[in-house]
Amino acid sequence: MFAVVRTGGKQYRVAPGDKIVVEKLDGNAGDRVTLGDVLLAGDGGSLQSTSGLTVAAEIVAQAKADKVTVFKKRRRHNYRRKKGHRQQHTILKIVAIGDHKPVPSKAEGEQKRAAPKAEAAPKTGGAPKAAADKSAAARAKETADATADQHEASAVAGTPTENPAPNNEKAAGGSKPAAKKAAPAKPKAESGSTKNAAAAKGGAKKTPKAK
Repeated sequence: MFAVVRTGGKQYRVAPGDKIVVEKLDGNAGDRVTLGDVLLAGDGGSLQSTSGLTVAAEIVAQAKADKVTVFKKRRRHNYRRKKGHRQQHTILKIVAIGDHKPVPSKAEGEQKRAAPKAEAAPKTGGAPKAAADKSAAARAKETADATADQHEASAVAGTPTENPAPNNEKAAGGSKPAAKKAAPAKPKAESGSTKNAAAAKGGAKKTPKAK
């Protein structure tokens, strides 16, 4: 069903579920408004009587239109005036025309039917979650076991072995440990200053020339 209503000096063709922008009406978002000035009403191709017919609407929001610049000028008089204006509007959602309410579309019906299924889905999701928790616990246990094995291996590797040879060398068979080879002594490097000094000393001893 549709209707033609008049509000704010303008006419609008509306149907249940439509949203229209009209001149500002008193009220806040969520309030209900009744439009009683119905000029025409019809259902399909047949017209209906408008006597006592009202249109119920809900205020969606209070908004403003785009800014309009008002500029005045008088040439050769040094007169210029510039102003801006934003018309206030009200966004309405048509709830019903008389007793006729909006019919849910096919997409909305599918969404409503799918909503209970979506709510029931978390109930059946306990098994995967438990399996995930179990696998996480198993991984943690394996990690702990591996860490304990590593600690045991490091402890065994770090334990010093007993000396098979007793303190008494004769009881051990008289074998003596091989003596360490002495490192060859490094030759002392003669500094160049010593050679120069020796040469200078030897050169000082000269036989005097015969006169």
